[in-house]
Amino acid sequence: MAMAFALAIDYLFGEPKRLHPLVGFGAIASWIESVLNGKSAVKSSSVSRLNGALGWILLCIPLPIILASVLIKLSSSWAFLLSVFSLYLCIAPNSLAKHAYAIEGSLAKNDIEKSRVALGAIVSRDCGELDSKQIAAGSVESVLENGSDAVIAPLFWYFLFGAPGVVFYRLANTLDAMWGYRTKRFNNFGFAAAKLDDLLNWVPARCCAFLYGAGGNFLKAIGCWQSQAKHWSSPNAGPVMASGAGALNLVIGGRASYHGQEESRPVLGVGEIPDTGDIRRSVNLVNRATAYFVSVILLWELGLCYLATVAI
Repeated sequence: MAMAFALAIDYLFGEPKRLHPLVGFGAIASWIESVLNGKSAVKSSSVSRLNGALGWILLCIPLPIILASVLIKLSSSWAFLLSVFSLYLCIAPNSLAKHAYAIEGSLAKNDIEKSRVALGAIVSRDCGELDSKQIAAGSVESVLENGSDAVIAPLFWYFLFGAPGVVFYRLANTLDAMWGYRTKRFNNFGFAAAKLDDLLNWVPARCCAFLYGAGGNFLKAIGCWQSQAKHWSSPNAGPVMASGAGALNLVIGGRASYHGQEESRPVLGVGEIPDTGDIRRSVNLVNRATAYFVSVILLWELGLCYLATVAI
């Protein structure tokens, strides 16, 4: 019920337009990074990694513990409401869809510059010289990857550990998004954030990959996952994107520029090169995967209730 309520609130209202807690968290994280990291070039790699791990602990551990202690003291009704609100703040299917539709709308109007700007809001790659096909492909890639990070993974951790679990995951994932870059400043300082995010996403990403297959061409999705994901640099984005591309009968990946450096990435999926209409198809695939996940949890809970009734 909490998942259903949180998803319904997100569908109706989207992310809070003002005073989102993650914005404040990001500001605190930036301040802590400036204190602990500073000019990382003058620090040894071991010191920088230790400082990064310390920053991760200071930012990710206290709040979930405080939240757990508060939930224990509240009545069941208030605890439920707080849990729903916490989950709502940690998922972003509505925001993901809106960003994708903004890119789709700009491409449909042949406004390449505006679509580049819109894509740049959700990816870390350089978008200044992308053509319409590359923008569509980048959009599909981002939707598929964020479908795991921003939807399926938070729901997974909420299912296991409730509000403290999903808040812990969201904080860790946010730090990876802020610090997990292989740049001179963050290569060592962000090491702990990147590796721990990989660990937290390992099982949810594979659940998401399976759900993408269930929501599209299952055989192609599983085939691409098994044969292509191992070649991708990220152990979690690989399965998710390969399966999603296969499910949609699309080809993504290939060359891309990050921070001015050209990278040759493996090709994922099979079929056609993404076009403008495939952006919406990728959003629909994420929505189907989400519906399947919640349905499985519902059936699980109903099964437990039935077993408890029989036992009584």
